[in-house]
Amino acid sequence: MAKKAFEKYNRSRVTEVTYRTFEIARREKAFITLIAVLTFLCGIFTPYPNIAMWIGFGIAAYSAIANDSIQTIGTFIASNSHRKWWILWLFMGLIFLATVTYSWVVYDGDVSHQRLASKGFNEAPETFSFLQLAAPVLLLILTRLRMPVSTSVLLLSAFSTQASSIGKVLSKSFSGYILAFVVAFIVWILVKKLVSKYFTSRKPAKFWTPLQWVTSGALWSIWIAQDAANIAVFLPRSLGIYEFIGFAGFIFIGLGVLFFLKGDRIQGIVNEKAGVTDVRAATLVDLIYAILLYYFKVISTIPISTTWVFIGLLGGRELAIALGKKRAKKRKKSSAKAGKLLGRDFLYATIGLILSLLLAFAINSDLREDVLESITSVF
Repeated sequence: MAKKAFEKYNRSRVTEVTYRTFEIARREKAFITLIAVLTFLCGIFTPYPNIAMWIGFGIAAYSAIANDSIQTIGTFIASNSHRKWWILWLFMGLIFLATVTYSWVVYDGDVSHQRLASKGFNEAPETFSFLQLAAPVLLLILTRLRMPVSTSVLLLSAFSTQASSIGKVLSKSFSGYILAFVVAFIVWILVKKLVSKYFTSRKPAKFWTPLQWVTSGALWSIWIAQDAANIAVFLPRSLGIYEFIGFAGFIFIGLGVLFFLKGDRIQGIVNEKAGVTDVRAATLVDLIYAILLYYFKVISTIPISTTWVFIGLLGGRELAIALGKKRAKKRKKSSAKAGKLLGRDFLYATIGLILSLLLAFAINSDLREDVLESITSVF
């Protein structure tokens, strides 16, 4: 009797899982088809470097900006959701064009603001492997799952010629996470009374809107200076005029698609945080983040994972808001929620980091040899 009941239960569970799988496949039909087409293109054009680099760039351009958009334009989208998408697009799009044009002119064709000038990334790839081209396809999938992944590690590690280069990126990124968490926590603890007194009981003054646009624009420009390397890594380190037009034009149009979709699914990571739709709170988040990114840009040309800096910033802010609740019951409930959000974002970023390193180790023979040589020298 018990055996029949157990078998019946198992059959019902299998049926439920099968139904859910088909339901997800039906709902994500267009996205699954897109992934299949992109994977096919990667496989077809891998042997042809001149075409492969643009295939890789095209996929990386949209996937990297779509995943990292929550860091820079996420709060901007959330607090300006009542405005027409094309106005937001033109504002951020023109800032993007100005930022990369400046780098291209000043640094002799380099659009990465010299982020790719550091040792291990300074040589443009002459050939490509299938997994190198498919890396941004994986990023698209992770973005669809609302996972804030380090695009710097995922994309750059596939091309690094030295393990020490990846180590420096990781070290700088983790220090960025800790610094952002601590700074955000301290700032929000200090201003919590001001925020609770004026942000919740009063409507924003008119000057907050232009202030937020200026702050968001500055943050966006600084972020591009850091993360353009993740996209440009597929291309020659010095772009000609037509290559630059292709680079800038494609991303400009991709930004339009992203704004039309209102940040797509990963935007939910920003929307679920406390108060980010308030233009004043969004301005403070963007201002602190811009200062931190500028600091990391100035101290060295080593690329940094802006994702880790951002989740540290939101995590510190969220915890400070939770601990600032006056009533013990609300404080306990808010702290539990903040801890859950903080832990989930950290877990997702860690999963992405592990996948990135495994992918880099599988792709990059130079990296494998460097790591094995280091391990051998130790033992």
